[in-house]
Amino acid sequence: MCAAGRRRGRRERALLWCVLVAAWEAAWGQLRYSVPEEMPKGSFVGDVAKDLGLELPALRERGLRVVSAGRTQYFSLHGKTGHLVTAERIDREQLCESVQRCVLRCEVIVEGEMKFYEIEVEITDINDNAPSFKETELEEAISETTSPGSRFPLARAHDPDSGANSLQRYELSGDEHFSLAVQAGPGGDQRPELVLAKALDREKAAFHELVLRASDGGDPARTGTARIRVAVLDANDNAPVFGQAEYTVRVPEDVPVGSTLLTVTATDADEGMNAHVKYSLKQVTEKASNIFHLDSDRGAITLVRSLDFEEAALYELEVEARDGGRLFDTAKVAMTVTDVNDNAPEISVRSALSEISEDAPSGTVVALLHVQDRDSGANGEVRCSLDGGVPFRLRSSQGGYYRVVTSRELDREEVAEYNVTVRAADGGSPALRSSAVLALRVLDVNDNAPVFAEARYSARLPENNAAGALVLTVRAADADWGQNARVRYRLSEGRVRGAPLSSYVSVQAETGALYALRSFDYEEVREVGLWVRAEDGGAPALSSNVSVRLVIVDENDNAPQVLYPPPAPGPGAGAGAGAGWAGVELAPRSAEPGALVLLAAGSGALRGVPASHFVGIDGVRAFLRSYSHEVSLTADSRKSQLRLSGGSCCDTLPARPPPDEPAPLLGEDPAAAPVSSCARTSRLRDASLCCCSGLAAPRPGRCRGGVRSQAGSASRGNAPAAAASGWREGSVGPGLSATAAAGGGTRADFAVPPGQVLPHSPCAGPGGDALPTEPSCPHM
Repeated sequence: MCAAGRRRGRRERALLWCVLVAAWEAAWGQLRYSVPEEMPKGSFVGDVAKDLGLELPALRERGLRVVSAGRTQYFSLHGKTGHLVTAERIDREQLCESVQRCVLRCEVIVEGEMKFYEIEVEITDINDNAPSFKETELEEAISETTSPGSRFPLARAHDPDSGANSLQRYELSGDEHFSLAVQAGPGGDQRPELVLAKALDREKAAFHELVLRASDGGDPARTGTARIRVAVLDANDNAPVFGQAEYTVRVPEDVPVGSTLLTVTATDADEGMNAHVKYSLKQVTEKASNIFHLDSDRGAITLVRSLDFEEAALYELEVEARDGGRLFDTAKVAMTVTDVNDNAPEISVRSALSEISEDAPSGTVVALLHVQDRDSGANGEVRCSLDGGVPFRLRSSQGGYYRVVTSRELDREEVAEYNVTVRAADGGSPALRSSAVLALRVLDVNDNAPVFAEARYSARLPENNAAGALVLTVRAADADWGQNARVRYRLSEGRVRGAPLSSYVSVQAETGALYALRSFDYEEVREVGLWVRAEDGGAPALSSNVSVRLVIVDENDNAPQVLYPPPAPGPGAGAGAGAGWAGVELAPRSAEPGALVLLAAGSGALRGVPASHFVGIDGVRAFLRSYSHEVSLTADSRKSQLRLSGGSCCDTLPARPPPDEPAPLLGEDPAAAPVSSCARTSRLRDASLCCCSGLAAPRPGRCRGGVRSQAGSASRGNAPAAAASGWREGSVGPGLSATAAAGGGTRADFAVPPGQVLPHSPCAGPGGDALPTEPSCPHM
């Protein structure tokens, strides 16, 4: 019981040790399995998912796949179970000829994590090959004079299996004259020899039939046989002898097919047929027999198929020289293949991204590469690099793996797509190179706000515009892409004259077109200031603002209105205050030359003043020229006195009566109502009317007349109406205009095209002559 318990304890410790070793290897990213050769396709090798700690549902999401190191894929990964299985039947002898331990390597690539794990799978041998002889019918010729105990080498059997399944022993049967001896070679191989146990007598037996049997150590054992026919010859005194027991030659792998690599020579001291030597290959692998050819007469070894250092670096041949008397000698030939830089580096993209966000942090892995060169030494040393000018760099890893990572943050607006070229060069002379291109598209992030085409916008809009009229169009561009670059416009909140801004103007969300929703009135709104916001379609959205200034342009849509004097009553009206106006208001002494003075309709002209000194406007006359007159008007009398200051008279009026002799001021209108004098600062009990004109340079200009109410007969802020005083729109002179103003400051302009004069205009004489002046109204 104690012994059984100790054995069970040892087994448990051994099992625990194996588990710990497997766990340690998995932790270091390397798994080891073993599988017998000749297993059918799909046979289980190992539970990769379990050994790597990967959950089965995540296998598809992470993108697991197996890549073999060689050109042939011997293993695959079962997608549902995570098991490593064979991809095809594996023949150990074909893969690992003359290699004691046969190991295949592959990698498991986890694409989602840009990781890889190395896997070693040992292909264990099964006894699937029996020992075999290259020739099953062997012939030996021995002279009858040969002494007993002489030894003759026999052809060796070949068993490609390994270990106990390989060749283990030889057996000889068939004749008492011969026995078998087995010698151990330098590499531990068995070399059978035929030993002459009893002298031969050709006269008794010219031939001897023997059977050589070779057996392996399998269970059950496999055997191979060869028949040996021994011919007894007459005496042959000398055997062929090679010049050297072993030949060594170094051959570059790119030597042309048909080249003679080596010539072996053996000499025989005999004469005649006993001295004629024939050469043959006695011990050679099947692969070597397909590559080399031995000329049996000359001993020249030639190349019949290209060499490849990566397939085999050494070939060993055994050459035999036999004379006509069947005596022989053997020599060993070692063919060493030297490497030539005939393999360019191979770049394999094991995993790669096709898209990356422009805000990916520096150091993000975009590709996992594997680089290898099948050459050896300096010819197999590989240097990798990336083309310059790209925001990526290479990071070397173990086992020929490289990671391509970002070296800084990307900017899609600068470069939207990259074609990253990975270059590999070996250390040969000259070096061989290869390259691979990684295509990578940069995904947009909303990191750019819309930018308006102008820093600010302004537009002039005539008043009385039609509702819905286009005012202007604002434009903003966004450097992003797709939805992040889609710009929409809207108005910022605001108010105009207490009303919401959105009731006056609107902006089209897609085009940025700004429309007037109502008709503007210059007399109410002169200018509108607003802000337009451009916002992109990102999440979160980015925006920018721009100011817009709308200037309302005035149009001549209001006629002048004379508020005082009131219009003359119609027939039958009462004669109350304000029922009519027949007075006159003259300019004060301080009036500038050219002051305009209105006279009542029908009052006639001043006596002695030519008619050309007046202008007429609807029956009201006015002085064209200025005089230094001092006028006194008495409200209680229908008579007025005119006092002239002789020293200040500045025109060509005819002689006047002396100042102390009053003369009638007006014409034939004795019933005219009394008026007060016109002065800059006159204040009347009832009302006054003053229209004046100041002369400027003698060129066409503007004539502005002013009507002001001192008694408040006009409402402040209301536009005057020309019809109230009988004023008539029209031309008052070439290139002139007239303006009427009410007490509230509202004005109306009358434009006069050059060359046109209307009769009775305020800037024309009685005959309609144009004024050669540019009138203006002083402040009243």
